[in-house]
Amino acid sequence: MPKEYITTREITGPLIVVERVEKASYNELVEIKVPDGSTRRGQVLEVDGDKALIQVFEGTSNLNLGETRVKFLGRGIELGVSPAILGRIFDGSGKPVDGIPPILPEKKLDINGSPINPYARDYPSEFIQTGISSIDGLNTLVRGQKLPIFSGSGLPHAELASQIARQSVVLGVEEKFAVVFIAMGITFEESNYFIQSFKESGALERSVMFLNLGDDPVIERIATPRFGLTAAEYLAFDLGMHVLVILTDMTNYCEALREISSARKEVPGRRGYPGYMYTDLATIYERAGRIKGKRGSITQIPILTMPEDDKTHPIPDLTGYITEGQIFLSRSLNQQGIYPPIDVLPSLSRLKDKGIGQGKTREDHSDVLNQLFACYARGREARELATVLGEGALTNVDLAYVKFAQEFEKRFVNQGITEDRSVEQTLEIGWELLSIVPVEELKRIRPQFIEKYMSKYLKKEEVNSAA
Repeated sequence: MPKEYITTREITGPLIVVERVEKASYNELVEIKVPDGSTRRGQVLEVDGDKALIQVFEGTSNLNLGETRVKFLGRGIELGVSPAILGRIFDGSGKPVDGIPPILPEKKLDINGSPINPYARDYPSEFIQTGISSIDGLNTLVRGQKLPIFSGSGLPHAELASQIARQSVVLGVEEKFAVVFIAMGITFEESNYFIQSFKESGALERSVMFLNLGDDPVIERIATPRFGLTAAEYLAFDLGMHVLVILTDMTNYCEALREISSARKEVPGRRGYPGYMYTDLATIYERAGRIKGKRGSITQIPILTMPEDDKTHPIPDLTGYITEGQIFLSRSLNQQGIYPPIDVLPSLSRLKDKGIGQGKTREDHSDVLNQLFACYARGREARELATVLGEGALTNVDLAYVKFAQEFEKRFVNQGITEDRSVEQTLEIGWELLSIVPVEELKRIRPQFIEKYMSKYLKKEEVNSAA
């Protein structure tokens, strides 16, 4: 029988300190009885001798030092799981908020998970189709990868997150695919948008949603991604599914981490964030991957808004160290009405080469990818030169590259919010755009591919000259 304590000696923000505690342990779940008769939950953050520092999930209002009763439950926070979690919507603490009765769990799992042995990890090597050309064509997402989206305030990252969740598929009918959508610190309107978007598209049937609102307790925000990732691990490694986890917004998570660190009176690190933020983020990001001998996989797309669009800010900076690339949203492209406003030049998927090619996407994918990057970079340079010197100073080849850059943004990057392109459609758009520049400029594509895929866009003599 768990022992009850009435030895609370300090209440600060969402934290309380309990003295004369026997055998408390880090991350242990705590039940707190408020003087008004209600019950709250907490978690042990720190143990020092017979003192325990506890974070209270529902906040510390109405608690007092003399009457508050604290019971240590001897276990961590757990999530009950079963196949019935698919199609369900939970709040940030794992409670159903969709009006449907709670599931009957097959088992309960600690939300902090277990580290994956690096030796047991399998290398990410298979393609996930998001239906978005800028990602599938140029910054390919691979199963088991962590590929964050770096956005800014006011940019359409919420719409992009929803579109990726709706459209993403694993190619191959035999593969089981699911989406775990985790939102932290979002507004009520954003929550409604995500729920309606998932319901109307039918994506909710294969998804699990965990939604933490901006007015929910800050402490809950720390637990929300861990609840979601626990559900993802169950779907992936127990049920053998390929799971795409979308986390938005990691900046809200880190702000909550900073607030709690301040309440604990810890020495701040860069810009006031705790010095252990890198380690804390790693406990979230490193739960993605594949395990040898297991069919399932977990792929992560964390989304974060860069404060003041500063990519050197600690949150995107540390995220970039842990993950395998990044996708940047451009304010300039957004102002031009281009959606999604993905700036492909600074964006990078470090594992893209592992997920493309014959048997995965198409044999010409790698060559087309490299040539599109090169042509767009050259086109942007020529466009900037024209701005300074005027178009009269450009050669005919430079003008062709300027036209390519304009058409690339208008037809390849830009697509409808409900437009779902296959990888074949993406590559065909790429070939059509490459026909804008002289064929002799296509030095990164093998001649046999030009002859096979580009003949419909070129005159016969141009194809022969390329060969």
